[in-house]
Amino acid sequence: MGGGKFYPVLLAAIAAARKSIELEIYIYANDKIGSQFLEALIAAARRGVRVRLLLDAFGSLTLPAGFLTPLKQAGGEVRIFNPLRFSRFGVRNHRKLLVCDRQTAFIGGANIADCHSGDGITQGWFDLMAKIENAGLAAQLSDEFELTFSSADFKQGRLRRLRAFRRFRPKASAPQIFAIHPGRGASSFQRALHQELLIAHNADIIVPYFLPSRRFRKMLRQIIRRGGRVRLILPALCDVPVARAAGLIYYARLLRAGVEIYEYQPQILHAKLCIVGEKVFAGSSNLDVRSLNMNYELMLRFADKATVGSAKEIFTEALKHCRRIEMEPFSQSQHFWQRWKNYWAHFLVARIDPLIALRHIG
Repeated sequence: MGGGKFYPVLLAAIAAARKSIELEIYIYANDKIGSQFLEALIAAARRGVRVRLLLDAFGSLTLPAGFLTPLKQAGGEVRIFNPLRFSRFGVRNHRKLLVCDRQTAFIGGANIADCHSGDGITQGWFDLMAKIENAGLAAQLSDEFELTFSSADFKQGRLRRLRAFRRFRPKASAPQIFAIHPGRGASSFQRALHQELLIAHNADIIVPYFLPSRRFRKMLRQIIRRGGRVRLILPALCDVPVARAAGLIYYARLLRAGVEIYEYQPQILHAKLCIVGEKVFAGSSNLDVRSLNMNYELMLRFADKATVGSAKEIFTEALKHCRRIEMEPFSQSQHFWQRWKNYWAHFLVARIDPLIALRHIG
């Protein structure tokens, strides 16, 4: 679906908020949608709501310097995550989170920009946002926002800052929250996803940037060997073409293993959704090195029947707008020049980018 469906719901939640609004976004654009959200936030601040906005310095780089001044004048608090410096440029906050009154929350893959507006089919990117109406879960997401907001300027020492982010762990009462932070090794989200894949008989995944590790590919093969089914919906159109090109080097290996690959055709695919057995993972993280080891991300795991059923419906509906990738036509399309481009794209995205970013966090 596109922002034509979820933007009005987010704006309505902001309009209904009475105590607090916490908005954490990677890209905030100076366009129609950006102006609508700015007006809604200003109106909330003027009626006495505590409004806090956290933007990533690189993701929202094109936002004019004075764009947010009216919000600040109305009493809103604005912070920029990791102001741009070469020594830590690669560490980015890729989260998309809105929490209102610590009662209702929204999490997913959509930024605040016109490109997401539409139905994801005739116009606008195909993206997803999940609405959380569980007050306990919303409060914990609010606490996670507080951690990120308080450390946004990166003026603390590196060790102290990373300790602050590592303090947050999924609680026993809500094991579905996974706060991803930069670092080497598997994140809590990766470990949880791997645990589900090890016992699952089916896996349906929608993701725009897909660079599966050797272990991940092995777990997908094991599902198929157990008699299960693995379906991937990947982009035919991608907002970062080099990321799509990098992922193409895995197509042949996955197809030979029995994985079904489908490419979403109508619009740019930007949604992140993993349905593994009877569990659903949704949020801001892609399945690539940058999201899993270099960015700050947020993912949720759902196990209730209603959410799992809705996720399966979303996948089925998206599948109607996809073209299945078959081994022989794909192999014929991969001439020498194409394979060469894919190789160097993968080298850049999976090797050079992580090398630089991980050096920035020590």
